[in-house]
Amino acid sequence: MTYVSGFVIPVPSDRKEDYRAMAAEAATMFRDYGALEIMEAWGEDVRDGKQTDFRRAVQAKEGETVVFSWIVWPDRATADAAETRMLADDKMTPPADVPFDMARMIFGGFSPIFQMGRTGGDQ
Repeated sequence: MTYVSGFVIPVPSDRKEDYRAMAAEAATMFRDYGALEIMEAWGEDVRDGKQTDFRRAVQAKEGETVVFSWIVWPDRATADAAETRMLADDKMTPPADVPFDMARMIFGGFSPIFQMGRTGGDQ
């Protein structure tokens, strides 16, 4: 079964294209490490919650947009191996002018328990 690495990141709204370009470059490397799918989604309807929400989770500031991203891997072993390789790969070193605050990025790994759609049916 697949494995998903998920991310939520606050990005300065005026750096959207910088972020998109960086994500496109990184996606090539993720694919080389075994990723099946990479999605970078720019927030358009990120509502304020009563107790918590995406903006508060990443301490988004005025002028920042929340980005929701995920990488689908064939399995956790591939994701773990990719992480090990990325940590040792100089190409994965963030640029000096990274277009977001890495300290406010949240991420985690997830095992799907239900899936429907592009991958060929219900699971």
